[in-house]
Amino acid sequence: MSQYPDARFLTSANASKQFLPDTGAEVAVAGRSNAGKSSAINVIVNRRQFARTSKTPGRTQLVNFFELRDGQRLVDLPGYGFARVADSVRRHWGELLSEYFETRQSLAGLILIVDIRRQLTEFDRRMLAFAESVELPVHILLTKADKLKKGQAAKALLEVKKELGDRATVQQFSALKRQGEQEAREVLERFLGKRT
Repeated sequence: MSQYPDARFLTSANASKQFLPDTGAEVAVAGRSNAGKSSAINVIVNRRQFARTSKTPGRTQLVNFFELRDGQRLVDLPGYGFARVADSVRRHWGELLSEYFETRQSLAGLILIVDIRRQLTEFDRRMLAFAESVELPVHILLTKADKLKKGQAAKALLEVKKELGDRATVQQFSALKRQGEQEAREVLERFLGKRT
């Protein structure tokens, strides 16, 4: 049973004028195109195919708004760093994300999806910088934790924590094994609660 029985897709935006009205609370989810962002969203919301998963990395090319409950939203941002798209499209995404972070008063937190095997990339660090520039709290999901042995996963978690210091909270996560699902959901709820 989903904690969000009324969750639904609202709209996609390809320009800031298409963003939903800036009311209530929303939490953004961002990540490199092949880090398992849609799968993580589906597990946290506990709804199959809520965010569409794809074998082709980089399918999320718009800012997608989902309602979790009245006045509370999840916002799926375009995947970055891997999608085979033209430079002009990539520039447009950069501008769209800048506008999103700089203008949304309802934005309460960022969940950053990072493949535990690759750890933080330059793109992830750029997203952290976006969040820091607007004093937005960040929680990192180190996804695909099931792909590493326990010791390797623990080491990766420690390394990321060491690099970040107190800039973000971090956890291991596996959509396949549903590892870390409750912790991630609690963070989402905590972020949403900051704005309501």
